[in-house]
Amino acid sequence: MMKYLGSKRALLTLLSDTIARVVPEGTALDLFSGTSRVGHALKRRGYRVISNDHNAYAHVLARCYVEADLEDVRDEAQRLIRELGRLEGKPGYFTETFCERSRFFQPKNGARIDAIRDAIAAMRLPQDLEAVLLVSLMEAADRVDSTTGVQMAYLKQWAPRAHNDLELRMPDVLPRARGGRCVAVCGEALVAARESKVDVAYVDPPYNQHSYLGNYHIWESLVRWDKPEVYGVACKRVDVRERQSVFNSRPRFHSAMKELLEAIQAPVMVVSFSNEGYLKRDEMEGLLRGLYGGQAFLETIETDYKRYVGAQIGIYNPQGEKVGKVSHLRNKEYLYVVADRPIAEALHGLLAAEPSLSERVE
Repeated sequence: MMKYLGSKRALLTLLSDTIARVVPEGTALDLFSGTSRVGHALKRRGYRVISNDHNAYAHVLARCYVEADLEDVRDEAQRLIRELGRLEGKPGYFTETFCERSRFFQPKNGARIDAIRDAIAAMRLPQDLEAVLLVSLMEAADRVDSTTGVQMAYLKQWAPRAHNDLELRMPDVLPRARGGRCVAVCGEALVAARESKVDVAYVDPPYNQHSYLGNYHIWESLVRWDKPEVYGVACKRVDVRERQSVFNSRPRFHSAMKELLEAIQAPVMVVSFSNEGYLKRDEMEGLLRGLYGGQAFLETIETDYKRYVGAQIGIYNPQGEKVGKVSHLRNKEYLYVVADRPIAEALHGLLAAEPSLSERVE
């Protein structure tokens, strides 16, 4: 899967093991699905997954990795991927915007992205099949980009991988889950929470001022293929300025998180949050203990992980000069497990009984 700030790759085993330990089967809701790593892992374990995200690129990823079933799309997807992979480059909006006005990709790859994306649009395919092709293209582009993992800026010198040729591959689409057909939803988390009655909900909200739309605006434009006006050196979509999440606002975060948690219709919730987020651990635990009529069971697992590579490298000004110092190289991630009182006694001590869980994160 793609490079992604906030990805749960390093925590995936711990997270999916934790959910499986407290809710062995049933329907799971992922309210901020991102690259759908978590939903994909839960579908692999047999859960019926409902994945939600308000960004179009994340919705397409969820359609591919959560909603689409391998037995329905495999043969046609593999045939079309081979066909698209043979297309010659044809420079267009993508090349002009992200290879010439900015320098995220080599023009040779930008031209092929233009040609492939135009061809996918012209096919007018069923949504799940189209999603598989779009994800194949996004992941191919990600393998030849020239960034540190976010699209706020590109590298001063070309990344070695940027010189490679674009190559389409079949995404890791899974067979239908044992629990039933999974669903991808594109909406606000609060609406999805209110409309989904599930066995377990996973909550991984943005935790600071940086929006995922701003960090991954190229994928949004590639998926929407609306060829928007752009601004700045990074050629961001103009609607990045307008489509702000309440979870990216420090003054509004606490009340938004409280409203979301209270709206979730699940007897068990698992919440991920960083020590760099707007809420400190005691504040988050206070919110969670107030759920289920103030009778919630709560278990907190603390893990340690490396910061993303851009934070480790540091910040540079437009002249390429390093500005300031790197403050720290590692963060703490908190995994909160909260449950309604009727099942709390059955869960009590379940996680604490296996302390080696947090050691797997390294």
